[in-house]
Amino acid sequence: MLDIPLRVRVHVETLLAAQNDMGVCDAIEQYAPVGKPDDMTAPHLPKVAGIDSTVPSPAHTVAPTSATRTTPSATTSASPTGPGADLQDRLAGLVSDLTTLHELTERLARTATLSDALEELLRAGAALVGARRGLVVMEPGDGLGPDTTIGLGLARADLGHIETIPRSCTAYGKLLDTAAGLPGGEAEITQPDLFAEDGLDPRHREVAARLGYAASYALPLSTDAAGRLGAAVWLYDEPAEPVERQRHLIGRYARHATEHLARLLELERTRACITTVSEELLPSRLPRVSGVQLAARHRTGPRGGGDWYDALPLPDAALGLAVGSVTGSGPSAVAAMGRLRASLRAYAVMEGEDPVAVLSDLELLMRLTEPARSATALFAFCEPALRKITLAGAGHCPPLVIGPRRTEFVETSLSAPLGMLACWEAPSVELCAEPGETVLLYTDGLLHRTGDPMDRAFARLHAAAASVPRTVRDDPGALADHVLRSVLPDGLDEADSEEDVVLLAARFE
Repeated sequence: MLDIPLRVRVHVETLLAAQNDMGVCDAIEQYAPVGKPDDMTAPHLPKVAGIDSTVPSPAHTVAPTSATRTTPSATTSASPTGPGADLQDRLAGLVSDLTTLHELTERLARTATLSDALEELLRAGAALVGARRGLVVMEPGDGLGPDTTIGLGLARADLGHIETIPRSCTAYGKLLDTAAGLPGGEAEITQPDLFAEDGLDPRHREVAARLGYAASYALPLSTDAAGRLGAAVWLYDEPAEPVERQRHLIGRYARHATEHLARLLELERTRACITTVSEELLPSRLPRVSGVQLAARHRTGPRGGGDWYDALPLPDAALGLAVGSVTGSGPSAVAAMGRLRASLRAYAVMEGEDPVAVLSDLELLMRLTEPARSATALFAFCEPALRKITLAGAGHCPPLVIGPRRTEFVETSLSAPLGMLACWEAPSVELCAEPGETVLLYTDGLLHRTGDPMDRAFARLHAAAASVPRTVRDDPGALADHVLRSVLPDGLDEADSEEDVVLLAARFE
């Protein structure tokens, strides 16, 4: 019990009326005493088994048992009964509710992706309403997507069975296709006993019996600002429905969760847009040139970055290869990357046989049009018939030659990045590839993502290239994949990072 000092006065009838009208959380916020009261102690609130055993149950606080009231000694030694004891029980219940909501919303706030947030929503909702399974259907009302369905305790095959039910006969379909799923519409759809309902769709009855659920409770996911986002449905194994207090808690939690989902949805759309723009600024396909096979791999971070690559046919059956990186990240870096790549293509067509002249022109352009930026770049003029490569680099990582007899870095001259000097110029180097050798061009994001110092990162890259199996040496795409997974294991190549990664592999026949 809560030991509340007598000097803390609370009007019982007013509190109870406020609780009924506004809900438990609003009532405690308005009528709870301000300041730090005298020493207060509360019993350890019981926790209820469910989906998540660490979350306190939102169950009602029970009144004292009759045995306590009928025992004379108990009435004198135990806590007093009457309005004061009822008030203490109600306050204990309110504290339990607030603790539950606080823990659940904290867990939700720690999710960084839309899929993780949807899974957390299902788990928390199941704990609040006392269900074991559920599903959430994301279908934003603006039609921009993403449309997805995630289940809790339901396999993909189970979700497929549910999707065979006519949409108008499902709870989520009614919420998504009518005004009930919009702000201000019907707040919930309760089906306490599916098999006792008159007019239940036969397919719905068949699927419910097959999956073993007998009741459902559904809520819309919508906000005034974002509109309809989707609907969540929790499934009961036996006929059941949440009590009033559970509905109040899940309602408050769902409102907070929907706001969080709306923010993550906007973030995911922005990331997808930046990724699409970045990919569109890169070659849609690599050219086919006799005597050489090409493959490229590109990984971009959530904000988009300035790493790029290019391969373009040149006069006299020549081939131009280029990789580069623009400082910064985000839309401005992506735009600068597109301008830089387009300019280099033009210079390569005009004077590609002289890589130093190409980079010199590019450096002059950057100083005039991008004075606040710097960039690294490497351009290689290839003659596939002769397997001859002439290349120059501006502050860029040296290429790597991978073949049956050698795995070594190309010795290039040290030079500053573009935009760092008043006049850039560095000598070019020539390289002759042996039949079956692959020249690998890459950006420094591959090294930075490892988290190692640069000397160790270069050593890791060399070891990964030297360990390429013989079975994949003839395939530049498979070789690039092997290097990428070896240098960045355990999903680091696919993880969100501020560093872009580019690999461009050219195998000479």
